Amino acid sequence: MSDTAAVWADDGQPDGLYGLRELAAQLAAGMMSSQELVAASLERIQATASTLNSFRVLRADGALREAAQADRRLDAGERLPLLGVPIAIKDDTDIAGLPTAFGAAGDFPPATEDCEMVHRLRASGAIIVGKTNTPEFGQWPFTEGPAFGSTRNPWNLDYSPGGSSGGAAAAVAAGLVPAAIGSDGAGSVRIPAAWTHLVGIKPQRGRISSAPVTEQFNGLTTFGPLTRTVADGALLLDLLAGSLPVDRDRAAPPMESFVRSAERPPPRLRIGLSLRIPYSGMPATLDPAVRSAVERLAEVLARLGHEVVPLDPPYGLLGLLFLPRSMDGIRDWSRRVPDPGLLDPRTLTNARNGRALRPLLGLTRAAEAPARAYIGRVFRQVDVLLAPTTAVPPPRVGELNRPTSWETDQAIIAAAPYTWPWNVLGWPAINVPAGLTAAGLPVGAQLMGPAGGEGPLISLAAELEDVERWYTRRPGRLETSAPA
Repeated sequence: MSDTAAVWADDGQPDGLYGLRELAAQLAAGMMSSQELVAASLERIQATASTLNSFRVLRADGALREAAQADRRLDAGERLPLLGVPIAIKDDTDIAGLPTAFGAAGDFPPATEDCEMVHRLRASGAIIVGKTNTPEFGQWPFTEGPAFGSTRNPWNLDYSPGGSSGGAAAAVAAGLVPAAIGSDGAGSVRIPAAWTHLVGIKPQRGRISSAPVTEQFNGLTTFGPLTRTVADGALLLDLLAGSLPVDRDRAAPPMESFVRSAERPPPRLRIGLSLRIPYSGMPATLDPAVRSAVERLAEVLARLGHEVVPLDPPYGLLGLLFLPRSMDGIRDWSRRVPDPGLLDPRTLTNARNGRALRPLLGLTRAAEAPARAYIGRVFRQVDVLLAPTTAVPPPRVGELNRPTSWETDQAIIAAAPYTWPWNVLGWPAINVPAGLTAAGLPVGAQLMGPAGGEGPLISLAAELEDVERWYTRRPGRLETSAPA
């Protein structure tokens, strides 16, 4: 590894060199080359493949070729926000020339075109080094499966990074890439962000285009950034934001750029602290360590001058609007695989449930607007909600991965019952690191806002970051052999 690569990758080096903006600035100033950065990223990915196991597929030749092109463009004076910076995407996302297996086994054909989100990443100058692991069709908050094995948490390899954007989160937390794009259909950006000590943004539905499809998972799923700092997440959101005529939902333009929101302190806000678990038909209990971490952040916010009051949204039976849409999404993906016989039996069960529930899709979508109006009354009382992202700290690898659908559902709902309502409503939320447990494992809290509320959430998260300085805490250096 070159000296420049070591400066970027090593744990003890200055924090700024890990960020998107800082890397882009270093490249523009000629202080390092894109070829060095991309080569270092690929080297670290390959060195940790048997331990962290964060990537499903690499595009080493293409990324290095694009890095050389980026260096020539930089030398010629061209400037783009992320020109020459390595980044990763989740393997539910089409990039031309690579398969989109979405966690499933089989010989998938390569995609013929980039999706719109990837097109926008490329337009910013970013270099996609590969696609990260995700459980089969993103169904679970753990990243394990027979197609690729188990992705592990860089804070402790015995533990899960969460899911379904677990490979993306693990890669960023371990310093393999400075940022990644995940997707969030029931917390799939926020949950792994919480369990790997990252900022994870689930934007307003329609903020980032779903093109070429009209929507993902019947509107439950949106793309979202995973970064170590709020400003880097805001930058990615600015670069990716925008819709096309094919998109079913289109978010109104923000009043200002999200980067500007990250730079500007928020006004004094009234913040509702919500610890009650939304009803999902299965038991779940908030772990004392997570409760303590979230309540500590509430105290930090109060010291910053905000008013924090206990307040729980009236979720009611909102889960009835979630299940038909999520199960139908699994049904849809199960029809795209080259060999359905290789699918997980739990996937086949969920696909059958999706077929049975499909007649209810119209009703669930029709009920969405009344549900938003009813639950949205909470924002007459507060500006922002603060809640746990998960009910428990990171679980051990395999702990949530049960033999049957029923057992798995019970385990995952007990672990991560807090995030899914905001996917049904389509509103923005941000996970912020809330600290480490006594065992040194990360936990997170989510800031939740009304429709189009990414700007105020980003501003508040950035204010917290200035005090908490969570980006200064990193996992230790990874082993390069498989854990026992």
